[in-house]
Formats: sequence, structure tokens, C-alpha cells
Amino acid sequence: MKIEQLRVLHAIVTTGSFREAAATLHRSQPALTQAIKVLEAEIGLTLLSREHYRPALTPAGEAFYRQAKTVLAEMQVLSNLTHKLAAFQEPQVTLSVTATCPLKPLLATVDETIQQYPDTHIRLLSDAMGGGAERLMNGEADIVVTTMDGLSTEEVEALPYMRIEIIPVTRPDYGPDRKSGRISTVAMSRFTQVITSGTGRGTFEQSRDVLNGTLRWTVADFAAKKEVIMAGMGWGGLPEHMIRSELKAGKLVQLDLAEFPPRHSSLYQIRRRDHQAGMVGTTLWEALQNSANRR
Repeated sequence: MKIEQLRVLHAIVTTGSFREAAATLHRSQPALTQAIKVLEAEIGLTLLSREHYRPALTPAGEAFYRQAKTVLAEMQVLSNLTHKLAAFQEPQVTLSVTATCPLKPLLATVDETIQQYPDTHIRLLSDAMGGGAERLMNGEADIVVTTMDGLSTEEVEALPYMRIEIIPVTRPDYGPDRKSGRISTVAMSRFTQVITSGTGRGTFEQSRDVLNGTLRWTVADFAAKKEVIMAGMGWGGLPEHMIRSELKAGKLVQLDLAEFPPRHSSLYQIRRRDHQAGMVGTTLWEALQNSANRR
């Protein structure tokens, strides 16, 4: 008995015919018929009834097929393990992380991988506004942590990583009067909105929450954006984890804007489906997901 004979039986049962099974396995129909005949002769059982238009499992065939499926599943597990064991250790793995993502938990995961594979260089990049997605699709990153904006699940594999909240804030002494409740875009037009530039070339544009008709100041990253806002020179949206202590201390205040409510953004760990990950890339991918599952 050979594993290939079991695959032939499985294909016939799942497709319902020798012809369709042959097309699935890219083999000739006579070759499949011969394979089943040899298998039946070897085990001394008739597995398939040929009395009807489509082949059907005999009672003995049903019992045999149940065990055959278990064997095939175990062979697939063994094949996956073999692939992992044979995987090469890459000299470098590039991970791009969106600038809105908190780094502390992610760095702990990266450090675990570095400790396990000290000979591989883990290149950690920070991208913004679609820069990570562009880097991934251009082959410049192995894994990215960003939103799924502009990406197709047909091209990439994506797993939920975390959710963050973007809050519009300013210094207490900056901006329009806030006593009357929600602030209109017209009221904000005299005040400077600080926005962050993207790191890509615009292929995967992800800019959000930019109010039309307002003054703007573009900075390179969120650290600079926070400093400008803290200096009382503008307002803008910042990740909640970056300003938690400032909000609690009253150094920053949340703005109630009609066109910029607090927004929850879902971040994913993403890799290309057509990219064959090596040993270190696979380990890092699994470690990121394990970290996400523990949160």
C-alpha cells in the first residue's frame, strides 16, 4: 500500500468521479483506475462499487476511507514539519511597523526571535500612511504590521494584531472655544492641523482625518507631531497610547470635532502569499501571532 494510492482514493471520493479526480491530480483516468485496482488487490477488499454512474464506497470502503483520511492528514502534518525543518535560516528578515503601533510589546517579540537566531539580522522599520503596505508589495519587507487598506486577501495573508484608538487633541490653551460643545470644521479653520507625511510613494494612500479648508503643518513622524502639539502650535490626531499620561495630567485635551471623532484602527500582521518564508521569518510570524493572542 502506497500513500499515492490513498490520495487517488481520496480524490475519487471527494470529486465523485474518476474523470474529475484525474483532472485534479493531473493524471490520466486509466492510471487512476489501475491504481485503485492494485490497491484493492493488495488489501483483498472492494473499496468502490462500479454499479452506478458514479463510483460509491462499499461498506468496507467506507471504513477503510475513514482511516485513510486520518493517514493523509497525518502525512500533511509531517510534510509541514519537514518543510520547517528544511527551511533555510535567512541572513536578514525585514519587519515594517506602522508608526501608530506601540513598540514595547512588539520589541519584546522581536527580541525573542533575535535570541533564538542571533546570526540573522532583524531589520525593523517604521512606516506611515501606506508606506508599509507599499514596502511589502515591492518586496522590501517580509512582514508588515499595518492596516489592510489597499491590500487584497488574494495577495496577502493577514492576521489581526491589535486595535488602536486615534484621538484628536490639542493643548488646553489652543484652539476654539470648547464650552459650546461639538466643534465645527468652520470653527477649526483658523487653527493649524498637524499631519504626518507618508513614507511611501502614494501607491497605498492611507491618509485619514484631514479636515478640508484648515491650515496644515506636515511633519515627518508622530514624535514630531506630538512635540508640535505639546508646544501649542497646532492640533491633530495621535494614538491614545502615546498621549495617555498627557491626557490624564491635563497637558493635552481631547477635541470634540464634528468631522473627526475618535477612531479605532485595526492593525494586522501581513505577509505576501507568494513569498516563501524562511526559518526566521516563520518563527517571527508565529511569535507575533502568539503575542497578539495573549493580549
